[in-house]
Parts: sequence; C-alpha cells; structure tokens
Amino acid sequence: MERMTKAPLCYVQEDGCLGKIGFYARTLGESGVYAVVDPFILQTYGAVLKDAFVRENVPLRMQAVEGECCRQNIDRMIAELRAAGCDVVAGIGGGKALDLAKAVAHFARLPVLVVPTSAATDAPCSAISVLYTADGVFDRYLALRHSPDLVLVDTRVIANAPARLLAAGMGDAMATYYEALSCYRSGWRTNAGGRCSLAALSLASTCRDTLFADGYDAYCAVQEHRVTPALENVVEANIYLSGIGFESGGLSVAHAVNNGLSALPACRKLMHGEKVAFGTLVQLCLEGEAEAFERVREFHSRIGLPVQLNQLGLDAADAQSLMRTAELACDRGDVMGSMPAEITPEEICRAMAEVDRRSRGTE
Repeated sequence: MERMTKAPLCYVQEDGCLGKIGFYARTLGESGVYAVVDPFILQTYGAVLKDAFVRENVPLRMQAVEGECCRQNIDRMIAELRAAGCDVVAGIGGGKALDLAKAVAHFARLPVLVVPTSAATDAPCSAISVLYTADGVFDRYLALRHSPDLVLVDTRVIANAPARLLAAGMGDAMATYYEALSCYRSGWRTNAGGRCSLAALSLASTCRDTLFADGYDAYCAVQEHRVTPALENVVEANIYLSGIGFESGGLSVAHAVNNGLSALPACRKLMHGEKVAFGTLVQLCLEGEAEAFERVREFHSRIGLPVQLNQLGLDAADAQSLMRTAELACDRGDVMGSMPAEITPEEICRAMAEVDRRSRGTE
C-alpha cells in the first residue's frame, strides 16, 4: 500500500489576520466570496469581516448557518452562490460552518477558504466534511477531493474564545501521535487513503512535544485572553500539526472510544476532544505504555480534561454503560483495526476501569 499525505495548499496563522481575509480571498478568485458564517461569529465579528472585504474590493455574500450540514442546505447554498456570481467559498466559525463550506465548495467545484474561530479540533485542515440529515441524524463522512485551499487562523480570535475549547483541542491533538504510531507499526490505512507517512508521523510527534512544552502556558494565556508565543505554538499544533497528523497518520483506539462514548446520553455534553482525551489513556493502558500513560494523564489533569469516569458523567459501577461504550468502540473496524491484535469489548471495559483506578490513585 502506498504512503499518502494530504495538507491544505496554504496555512496562515497570525494575531489579527481576520482583518486580512479579503486579501487572502482575492488570491483564490475574482468574482466574489460566498461566506458561511457561524451566527455568533457573524454578530461578534461581522463588521470586521465586511470592512476586510471592502478594503480589497472583493464582493461578499454572507450567510449565517441555519440548520444542519445536510444536502438540502448544501444545495440551497450552491444555488445562492451561483445566483450571486461568487467563485470562492469561505467557512468562518465552528465545525458546522466549516463542514458546510467545505461541502459546498466540493460539490460546486470551487476553492474554499476555512477560518476556524477556536482551536477545539483538528478538523479545519482535513479533506472531510461530516454530513447529517435535515433532522440532525448522522448521515456520512464526505470525502473531499482535497484539503482546503487556504486555512486562516487568527490567534486573537482564539485567545478570546473559552479556555475549555483550547483544552479540548489539546485533548484531540494529544491523541494524534499515539494513534499515528499504532497505524505506522501496523501499516493500517489512514483517512488520506494510504499508509502512515514519515511526514505525518513526524508532524504528529512534533504536535505531542509542543503540547507537553507549551500546553499549560497556552491554557493559562487563553484564560486571560492573551496571545503569547506558547499559545501560537499550541494553536498550530491543535489545528495544523494534528490536522495533517490525524488524516495522514491514522486513527486508533482513542477515537474508537470517543465513538462509543458519543452514543451515551451522559456524555452528550462533552466536547469531542474531551472524549478523545480519555480514549488516549485507554489506548496507552491497552498498549502497556505505563510511562507515557502517566505523562499524558498528568497533562490532561492540569488543563481540566477528563481522566476519571465520573468526569465523563459515568459511574464505574455502571457495567452496562461501560460495555455499551466498549461494544460501539469495537464495532468501528476501520479504526480499531490499526491495533496489532483484535481488541474485545471486555478488554476495552477493563482498560476504562484501569484508567479510572489509576487516575483516582487507588493503585
């Protein structure tokens, strides 16, 4: 199987670069930009966005996100952008705005500019959109032809977002190296379509090292809404290093456990990266990586990520919920298959309980 690495054509990160979005958009097209914008971001930064496009004389049509990232909304937006004569799509905000923009650009065969307004996940750089039905039920992962044409990250905007979002992004990003290493060793197929490349593994390793070096300082900086060198490093790790690392490096147990936890009502209020963070500890426990486990567990604890079952909203004595999580985790063969041997639901249950015991200091 071939090695394969996917990445955005251009990644730009700077304090205040949202005000330059018109300039960057003009590098992708000439007729105008159809921007899919998170309602909160539109309310907060709408004037900044309009001014940025006016300064560059770039026509702009802004559409607040309404409803789900579904084919009905995607088709409606394609009709709107064509009627407006736009030749560039932009997504500005959280996951739904970015997924919609990437999907609209994919089906309309236009370039896409992605502007994440938090560093909560590593999805902005990926060649994937998550599609739902109009009723909000998961439909499928849409594989895009390529990663976004341009990703623009304003660290001032991210510094003003809640610190929990940055922490969740670090939880998602910390899993990147350990999952990529598992896929590299087993030769498992990645989301990019090939084996884990050396480039992806190297980026994943740098991502992990950056989080250990600067993660806590970055978390403290965001609590005070300050842009610091540590925050700049961690934002790049959360969004770019982890984004390339997960897609071209591969996923494993950490994300499989997230899939299982996502189905439990008790875990619905948790963020993606918070569930993945616990899943990373489960994976390290299964792999017998005691030193890495303790280092990651301590890091997660310092930035408020869950390391115990009760922090997930679960009870260690609730064997039914734990088994339900484990069964769903093992049902994702495209993720769990990266492990060198078959992992059973019983093993996942034992590992979850083991993580809880170690984190409580009862061993």
